[in-house]
Amino acid sequence: MSHESPKPTACLALADGTLFYGRGFGATGETVAELCFNTAMTGYQEIMTDPSYAGQVVTFTFPHIGNTGVNPEDDETADPVAAGMVVKWDPTTPSNWRSVDTLSNWLATRGRIAIGGVDTRRLTRAIRQQGAPHVALAHDPDGNFDTDALVAKARAFSGLEGLDLAKDVTCAQSYRWDEMRWAWPEGYSRQENPQHKVVAVDFGAKRNILRCLASAGCDVTVLPATATAEEVLAHNPDGVFLSNGPGDPAATGAYAVPMIKGVLEANLPVFGICLGHQMLALALGAKTVKMNHGHHGANHPVKDNDTGKVEITSMNHGFAVDSQTLPEGVQETHVSLFDGSNCGIRMTNKPVFSVQHHPEASPGPQDSFYLFEKFAANMAARN
Repeated sequence: MSHESPKPTACLALADGTLFYGRGFGATGETVAELCFNTAMTGYQEIMTDPSYAGQVVTFTFPHIGNTGVNPEDDETADPVAAGMVVKWDPTTPSNWRSVDTLSNWLATRGRIAIGGVDTRRLTRAIRQQGAPHVALAHDPDGNFDTDALVAKARAFSGLEGLDLAKDVTCAQSYRWDEMRWAWPEGYSRQENPQHKVVAVDFGAKRNILRCLASAGCDVTVLPATATAEEVLAHNPDGVFLSNGPGDPAATGAYAVPMIKGVLEANLPVFGICLGHQMLALALGAKTVKMNHGHHGANHPVKDNDTGKVEITSMNHGFAVDSQTLPEGVQETHVSLFDGSNCGIRMTNKPVFSVQHHPEASPGPQDSFYLFEKFAANMAARN
């Protein structure tokens, strides 16, 4: 009696020729991207729909992925943006009262490929040691793979350095936002008494960031990534928010930095997160660098240099601000306790600040919600 293992239906090929076989789920076909790992224990749906993951396949170090299903309330944008996912165990039948679909079906209907049954610890060690590799991920139910071709495609991937991906994930036109953070039992409610008029520039904004702004009393108008300073200031805002997003900040900064400089000249309160933080630093004269494997997770300790307080934060970035290049008049406010990399800056003479981590905490801890209140306080002090 034969006890042969079932034939693999998915293959992950790294540019160095390493191959990982597993069981495919979600969509069939191939995709080429950079590979990163995420250490969060919750929020796989929010991670897959985070626009900051454009051009990346995500390896989840936590093995239980898919066990709470998916639902439309947890999407950070309309469809998954990450190119694919790699997990240890096949998704189980979901067990959660909010679930409306399985992870596999959700991925399949949205054209995203996934592979299960992979030794994600081995893969994560490889990423840590060698940097984020370029990969080709293939799912074929018949298990037929041209591995040489897959490796060649991985090697041909251009990488994220020098790539402006914000223009691919930004909104097509401006819109208003008034939905606030989810709360039991009513779910999402509307901001009916906003105190501050905010323009949010969308480089790949997560919905929960916009919800946090609304919950902090903001009337939010979202503009596309390519908006000029004149277009931003034409709304007569009390403050300007610079969103998260994917790709190389220097590439997106080619058009965003002149806009940010124009906003700074207007002396408005400014708050930036992630890519917005990096491009604010560029506008102030600092430089950004590509990290070895980036920070992706919901358990990253960050120290506030002013108070000495340590916050556990959510992070998702492959580039960082080089703190050694910060000019006079710009202070480093937060640092990562993992590697000492920059996690926040502020101007000493203007109500302008930004952070590398994600204070909206979706998914993740809520230690940094206060930053939205700080932004609101800066606008209140100006009025």
